Amino acid sequence: MMQAARDTLQDYQRDGFAVVEQVYATAEIRAMLAVIEQARTAGGNFRRTADLFAIRNLLSELPALGPLIWNARFTALLHELLPAPQRLVKAIYFDKPAGSNWVVAWHQDLMVAVDRRAELPGFGPWNVRPEGVNVQPPREYLEGICTLRIHLDACDAGNGALRVVPGSHRRGAIHATAISDFTSATTVCQVPAGGVMLMKPLTLHASHRSLDARPRRVIHLEFSSHQLPAGLRWREDAARAS
Repeated sequence: MMQAARDTLQDYQRDGFAVVEQVYATAEIRAMLAVIEQARTAGGNFRRTADLFAIRNLLSELPALGPLIWNARFTALLHELLPAPQRLVKAIYFDKPAGSNWVVAWHQDLMVAVDRRAELPGFGPWNVRPEGVNVQPPREYLEGICTLRIHLDACDAGNGALRVVPGSHRRGAIHATAISDFTSATTVCQVPAGGVMLMKPLTLHASHRSLDARPRRVIHLEFSSHQLPAGLRWREDAARAS
């Protein structure tokens, strides 16, 4: 591994996030956008409002994206981040249009998508929604997840880049009433088009409204090498097997 890559991975482990530039070329970004723009927008996995266009279960809805995402650079990065097998456990597309008023408050990504509800020690709370079952797993499972956010547009504070609290992933799950105690020192995650932001789910992060006319289109992927206990399955695994 080159020294620059080692430094990036050290930043990711220390701070809970890092940015890897030039994972995708301009032509690769255009090819991914072409697949997304041709997608139908009906069904429970699609949500479109004035401030947001989102697609859940992205690769099940748009399987043609798979070969475009897994280029050599992305594959090598994923192998450096997690031991095999690297299971895809969540895939979402977010489009924050120009001038969007969409704001996401400070939070950690504590819930994971699973195939069913099962009474297991350390798993909970649970919620059941039309799109499926979600649960907060024990800390070891959250610490074993790596989020890779593929940026299809250049992103900074002007078009709603994520803000993060460096090192907050080391605190475990932070109660909602205590989050404000940790948000005095934050970083804006600027990512160029074709870059990938790495993030740990326990890293505190937020998204402010867009201030200018540029879109912010992101493919959000979460991976884990963990198998869930007692026959419980990641929802993405179950969907691909059905």
